[in-house]
Amino acid sequence: MDYSEIKQLIDNNEIKYVLAQFVDIHGVAKAKSVPARCLMDVVEKGAGFAGFAVWGLGMEPHGPDFIARGDLDTLSLVPWQPGYARIVCDGYVNGQPHPYCSRVVLKKQLAGLTERGWTLNTGLEPEFSLFHRTDDGALVPVDDTDVLTKPCYDYKGLSRSREFLEQLVEALQAVDFDVYQIDHEDANSQFEINYTYSDALTSADRFTFVRMAAGEIANKLGMMCSFMPKPDSTQSGNGMHFHLSITDKEGRNLFHDASDPQGMGLSRLAYHFIAGILAHAKAICAFAAPTVNSYKRLVVGGNGSGATWAPVYNCFGDNNRSAMLRIPYGRLEFRLPDSSCNPYLVHAALIAAGMDGVERELAAPAPMNINLYDLSLDDIRQQGIEILPQNLNEALDALEADTLFVEKMGQEVVGEFIKVKRAEWIEYSRHVSDWELKQYAEFF
Repeated sequence: MDYSEIKQLIDNNEIKYVLAQFVDIHGVAKAKSVPARCLMDVVEKGAGFAGFAVWGLGMEPHGPDFIARGDLDTLSLVPWQPGYARIVCDGYVNGQPHPYCSRVVLKKQLAGLTERGWTLNTGLEPEFSLFHRTDDGALVPVDDTDVLTKPCYDYKGLSRSREFLEQLVEALQAVDFDVYQIDHEDANSQFEINYTYSDALTSADRFTFVRMAAGEIANKLGMMCSFMPKPDSTQSGNGMHFHLSITDKEGRNLFHDASDPQGMGLSRLAYHFIAGILAHAKAICAFAAPTVNSYKRLVVGGNGSGATWAPVYNCFGDNNRSAMLRIPYGRLEFRLPDSSCNPYLVHAALIAAGMDGVERELAAPAPMNINLYDLSLDDIRQQGIEILPQNLNEALDALEADTLFVEKMGQEVVGEFIKVKRAEWIEYSRHVSDWELKQYAEFF
């Protein structure tokens, strides 16, 4: 974006402030509000932050400032906040890209693809739940008529939350999101929004924007938009599937090969990439399902609606929604992530793992084209399929044991992620739940 375009955007939309925005290690948006006249200062010099005040930047109170430098290509309006624009920032410390900054970590991984003339394109499918709080503080679905046992694609449920959905879609369309579908998902007052894929860095920036938009628009309407992975133990959780393909400089999909003898339209490159993801899936799980609550979603079996869409088996299959990797012909769908993930770290981990498979020419196992949920655990083991981690601590153990991610993503961000998440696990382990009180208080 050149100076004339910037001036036109600011003048035509009466922009008074620009949000200099980055994310913490959890992927949560952080920002400073900067007068529009100071925009170029943010781009050239950066906005200063006390890094110790932000999760996972690896900084101490006596250290230098965390400097967020704006990427002009990301400058856009904030449609739900008239008079504001947003610019996405990269983190710098002492004049150098900060190795704890998630966006910096992703850009480092993308540089390796760029050297080959490749672009990773991803399409993300965020799911979220709409709630309001009762007088006693409980969270309940925002639409009290949305009570069907199997509500997926239900017209009434979609229609009665349309005010929020329309405002969200209009806000995203105003900044060039090509939104093409919105649907009611499998849980009550749960929805998914689909928009056209983009390069991986843009995808991560956009998902951050989606969470910002959804949270604030919901708040204005007196409700809460939650990206919590499993807000209700009896219903489907909030996943976020990643659709993946790699293109060359001419825009050709290098994952596609119509002559694939297995009929999935995949090239040798795609099969090597799949093999890399499968080889490192247990460690990737820590990034893709990064909270204690994430693992309430990653369980075998149905729920109140009789369906489940969360993968627990480390395998792939042709259009198989019970596998971790689904092949919708000529591309990959990675079904493990949930809507609480840091999209920069998930993208970076997928590149590291997939390219390890490419560089070592790993062979993918046979695809599993059956309903894996119909199999017993003994059947799964006999098939040679690994079960993904069943809690956050197991996933962190796997990440700590897999040296690839320290090597490719950096000891700084991986070590800090593990440290922050271990603390989360310990805090959870000490918590006494209502279930435990009901189960044990008078049991003995």
